[in-house]
Amino acid sequence: MISKLSFGVFLFIFFSQHQVHAGAEFEKDEGIFILTEKNYDEAIKNFEYILVEFYAPWCGHCKALDPEYVKAAQMLREKDSPIKLGKVDGTVEQELITKFQVSGYPTLRFYREGEEPIKYNGGRMASEIVAWLEKKIGPPAIFLNTAEEAEFFVEDNDVAVIGFYKDKESKNAKKYISAVRDYEVYPMAFTSDEKIFEKYKVNDETVVLFKKFDEGKAVYEGPIDKDVLLEFVERYALPLVIDFNHETSQKIFKGLVKSHLLFFVSKKSPEFEDVSIDIRTLAEEYRHHLMFVIVNTDEDDNRRVIDYLGLKKDKMPTMRIIQMKDEIWKFKPDDTTVAKDNIQKFIDEYLEGKILRDYKTEDLPSDWNAKHVKYLTAKNFDDVAFDKTKDVLVEFYAPWCGHCKKLAPIWDEVGESLADKDNVVVAKIDATLNEMSHTQIQSYPTIRLYKKDDDSDEYIDYNGERTKEGILKFLSTDGIYGQAAPEEGEEKIPPTEKKKRKEEKKKAQKEAEKESEDKKKDEL
Repeated sequence: MISKLSFGVFLFIFFSQHQVHAGAEFEKDEGIFILTEKNYDEAIKNFEYILVEFYAPWCGHCKALDPEYVKAAQMLREKDSPIKLGKVDGTVEQELITKFQVSGYPTLRFYREGEEPIKYNGGRMASEIVAWLEKKIGPPAIFLNTAEEAEFFVEDNDVAVIGFYKDKESKNAKKYISAVRDYEVYPMAFTSDEKIFEKYKVNDETVVLFKKFDEGKAVYEGPIDKDVLLEFVERYALPLVIDFNHETSQKIFKGLVKSHLLFFVSKKSPEFEDVSIDIRTLAEEYRHHLMFVIVNTDEDDNRRVIDYLGLKKDKMPTMRIIQMKDEIWKFKPDDTTVAKDNIQKFIDEYLEGKILRDYKTEDLPSDWNAKHVKYLTAKNFDDVAFDKTKDVLVEFYAPWCGHCKKLAPIWDEVGESLADKDNVVVAKIDATLNEMSHTQIQSYPTIRLYKKDDDSDEYIDYNGERTKEGILKFLSTDGIYGQAAPEEGEEKIPPTEKKKRKEEKKKAQKEAEKESEDKKKDEL
């Protein structure tokens, strides 16, 4: 059995053997190293482990994080940890912001022994920051020394992964250890013990996923590719056919498997048993391409995903393929009948790229333009929002959203206040019923300003107070007012700063091109 005590001893020894080289030349603020363009590379080189925060003084989330970040640095010092914390003021060090493609504040990145940085995805409390960092520099995977340890590891977890490598220094063994180092979804271990190989009858350089359902285990053989290996783990760690519910939704939609075939069926229907057999048969054949998911339409909790996809109750049972990219792509078959031959045809056509992405849209009501607040759908959105003769304020809302309901009368007041402005349009669109390739909405309500005389289709998000006065000030200041952070998530860099960076980038490119041309002339 692997004790927690042994892990603690390991960390103590590990920390004591990894001393930080340097630090006197770096200015500190409450224990946090202040990084600039001049010393950034030196810091990454000199400190074995350093977490860097890119922040802005105006950022509300940065202000909230600041005391916890300081406390985390103090906790690490008290532990005599080799991990350091640094920070970069993005409003001052704009070259670093551009170089590292920082698009929002705060952005945190962790450097480990000079390797490529890891995006920080832990909590915002000091204890959570420290725990995340210590895990990142701890042992990359559990090493199993005996058959008893292996048996306990497998039996103690519903899903357990073991890499079998007789030579711990082999190329694939090192790749396996590196791949699992930052993986936190399922427990992963490795071994080189001969008795463990014999116990599980496993060949050398093999990864085995043990599970307490379906076929009991899945085997990965061959060269180690991190992305391929971890996708294999997440694909086979779930049942062959998954029931969609609150517990499984995160693993389905936020995992590494990106393509899912969803069946919307009633488990109370007389044909469900036959349909489920067909689904399972096809899942065995196409599992390496798609995750098969059953959404029980009898469950009220599943109403949200049904509504999100724009499905109608009288059109059930039905099926859709969804693909998780930066946004969710949906695919609909020509024939939505849930029958074996039709399912197989749908899968094959999807894999062959013969099915186009499906977008939801409402029919455009005849009176869409009758009120002070114009009603938009996907059919008239472009004509209205991208009209460069007008400033267009658009509210993206969801009918079920409480904040949207509260905003509704205020939005009507905004429309009434601006009704006599020929160069201003106030509009709204139900984002749950209308989808567009160029627009993705992450939260409700979302308020956006599409500016007149802008040579692009870019917009400015409003994140200020949801009052008539605040929204009108947002418009009158050309989108400058109201750039405070939303309640959740990262803060966006203000449009004025983005514009300034674009201009600086263009200027630098022109100077580089001129220098190149001058060099060519000199050579001639």
